Amino acid sequence: MALLTTPFFILFVLLIGLLPFPLMYLLSDFVSFFLRRVFKYRLKVVRQNLEKTFQDMDEQEMQQLIKLVYQNLSDVLLEGIKAFTMSRRQFIKRHKVIIPDFLKAYYESGISIIGVTGHINNWEWGSISASYQVSHKILAFYKPLSNKWIDKLVLWSRIKSGTTLASITETSLTFERWKGTPTIFLMVADQSPASKDKAYWVDFLGRETAFLHGPEKHARNNDYPVMFTEIRRVKRGYYEVHLSLLAEKPSALPDGEITRRYVAKLNSLIRSEPQNWLWSHRRWKLSR
Repeated sequence: MALLTTPFFILFVLLIGLLPFPLMYLLSDFVSFFLRRVFKYRLKVVRQNLEKTFQDMDEQEMQQLIKLVYQNLSDVLLEGIKAFTMSRRQFIKRHKVIIPDFLKAYYESGISIIGVTGHINNWEWGSISASYQVSHKILAFYKPLSNKWIDKLVLWSRIKSGTTLASITETSLTFERWKGTPTIFLMVADQSPASKDKAYWVDFLGRETAFLHGPEKHARNNDYPVMFTEIRRVKRGYYEVHLSLLAEKPSALPDGEITRRYVAKLNSLIRSEPQNWLWSHRRWKLSR
């Protein structure tokens, strides 16, 4: 099956790569329409998540928000594919990292950092654009794809920018391997955990929600500072990345405090622009 799907994927990558950005976003409008109105991709999940979060929203507002959610989903999907053929200049221009003073100070002192973000706006470009704009080594954790050929293509696209990808199944080993090298370990931390037993339970968008224990665990074990990576869409196809410090000395904080601070930041960002979060994933499938 992988041998059949891989050529089509490569062909699609080349097609998107040849399209100028205005035409790509025109295509994205069509993809968005088909995902929402024809295929109804996870439409029930999206609507249920939104209705439980924005209970006072009327039907007209809800329909408009759903439309924008699918537009964001389609944009991020095509932008992720476009990343295979984008140049260094395009990444720097379209995914600008606003570098704070503390980042430079940590690098000069040889200190690594854990960067936490969420599935909001274009998180896909972050691991590549950061390598072009910051002094730290960039290492992003990811879940390997079942198609090994496409997985290799994804790895290649990150390596060429200087970014390293590491499997989430080797998280502890990866932290150990990169000790001594000033590194930013990027972790998308708003996925639903596999088990509720180790999860941190925090109020998120008005509901008690299970959060991954990994980012806090590794921050404490290594005593690495933790920063929140806030990605905002300036306009279609252009983003700014703002970095803020969540915890200077994780080992000095009460258990669960780092997660609570992360969730508070993420909650505020989603509330301010709800259309740009990934509402299509089953975020609340676990209950205490």
